This record gives sequence, structure tokens and C-alpha cells, in this order.
Amino acid sequence: MTDKRELPPEAVRALAEADERRKAAKAVELPPELGGRDGPEPVRYGDYEKKGICVDF
Repeated sequence: MTDKRELPPEAVRALAEADERRKAAKAVELPPELGGRDGPEPVRYGDYEKKGICVDF
């Protein structure tokens, strides 16, 4: 990443504000999935396989 001394003051301020927002953000609590598929998350691998059929998103 670029050294902060090379950035304009506005960019340094924006980065600091974004860092504060990230620290203050609460984790999203999602409800559990009902009837979802077993195994690893298909989105991680770029495809979805069900009963031998692979669908690429």
C-alpha cells in the first residue's frame, strides 16, 4: 500500500474515517439456513453442484 505521507490530507482523513467505521460496525447476525445443502459453501468454489449437475454462476 502507498505510504500515507504520499497521500493528500483528504485521503488520509478518509482512510482514518473508514477505519473507524469498520471498527464500530457490528457483525451481522443472520438466521440459520433451513433446508440448505450439506458440505462446503458452493459460492467459495465458483460453481454449484447438485445431483451431479454443475451450474456455474
